[in-house]
Amino acid sequence: MVTFEGDLTWKDLEIGAIIEAPGSARSYESGTWRSQRPTYDFNKCIKCGLCALYCPEGCIEPNQDGYFEANLFYCKGCGICARECWPRVITMVEEKEQ
Repeated sequence: MVTFEGDLTWKDLEIGAIIEAPGSARSYESGTWRSQRPTYDFNKCIKCGLCALYCPEGCIEPNQDGYFEANLFYCKGCGICARECWPRVITMVEEKEQ
């Protein structure tokens, strides 16, 4: 049985607090937490996908042109993608800059 956070109380949790329905965080806009966001220079991109591989949120996917880009609805701005991008396609900028 799949239930959502608002439907559960502590009495409904199994012993050990095991969560049986993964993926419930997909309904939350966690991107509003960040103080930095990724920007891209696709002229440098070799489409290796390392940024997507290392993203702890799994929010980086290929766009229509095959370049990898973060879904800012979920991106928390941790900067791991920029750190692991050896061609330096990704640069983290302050969220206020747009």
